[in-house]
Amino acid sequence: MQASSGIQGRGAGLGLALLSAFAFGGSGVAAKPLIEAGLDPLHVVWLRVAGAAVIMLPVAWRHRNLVRERPALLAGFGLFAVAGVQAFYFASISRIPVGVALLVEYLAPALVLGWVRFVQRRPVTRAAAVGVVLAVGGLACVVEVWSGLKFDLLGLLLALGAACCQVGYFVLSDHGGQDGRDGGGEHAGPPHPVGVIAYGLIVGAAVLTVVARPWGMDWSLLGGSAGMNGNDVPAWLLLGWIVLLATVLAYVTGVVSVRLLSPQVAGVVACLEAVIATGLAWVLLGEHLSAPQLIGGFVVLTGAFIAQSAAPKPPSGPVASGDGAGAGAVAGAVGGELSGGRAPH
Repeated sequence: MQASSGIQGRGAGLGLALLSAFAFGGSGVAAKPLIEAGLDPLHVVWLRVAGAAVIMLPVAWRHRNLVRERPALLAGFGLFAVAGVQAFYFASISRIPVGVALLVEYLAPALVLGWVRFVQRRPVTRAAAVGVVLAVGGLACVVEVWSGLKFDLLGLLLALGAACCQVGYFVLSDHGGQDGRDGGGEHAGPPHPVGVIAYGLIVGAAVLTVVARPWGMDWSLLGGSAGMNGNDVPAWLLLGWIVLLATVLAYVTGVVSVRLLSPQVAGVVACLEAVIATGLAWVLLGEHLSAPQLIGGFVVLTGAFIAQSAAPKPPSGPVASGDGAGAGAVAGAVGGELSGGRAPH
């Protein structure tokens, strides 16, 4: 009976992980038409994060003890995994294809290993080094360096900024996922991942409110339509997709899937996010990638998987994803911390 229950649990976890990867992968596809319709990328990010934060307010209230126990972790998650990743990712897709932006974010596991090796001066395995080489080599194919880097350089740098923000939170999670002390010096257990997500969205919304200044947004655009590969789609429908599916549903299913699966298995499934995003962008936005780019994307994902599997395994902490955000936003990336390259995308 227990074996049957375990198999059912793993099956449910796999299904939820796939649903989370699909939900995260669609964020850029839904956001890009809004940006092309005239909304500033930062305003789209603010709408996404603020909308999700409002929906998650009941969860934040239930885990209000986290404000006292883990203020630094909540601030770091909100600043890096939410505000930073989202802002850089959405800004990047306004200039380069969605699939390319997300694949650049998948350099995050390789960058984490660089932090471990050169900043913390800890040894890394040969397999990890191979993963880094594969990820960088695959990225060279994705951006087609032999053609003189025809992609928008600023767009690539913005996507790299999203990857760096993921690294910042991975490093923070290495400490925040452990037992610690609350504000009064008393022992506090590992934080609840859904509670961390809820407060991260609240903190991220607050930061983005200052940065994006939504009071200057052209709100009338939300009452119009946006073009999606020649078809007009209501802007409010795309916004609902971003908030409800690509954020709230994506995070919740991602967290539950990691609870039912191991972080490593969930991390493998999370790698499908980039594939899903590229496929959706191909079908819905008409962003066709060449054969070398597709091969390079596969190599990037292979290198990211090897790198995250070979990285030192920190204690299991809060899981988020990409939208990045990846990535993104990413379940189980870098030994089960944030996933999917998955800080929100």
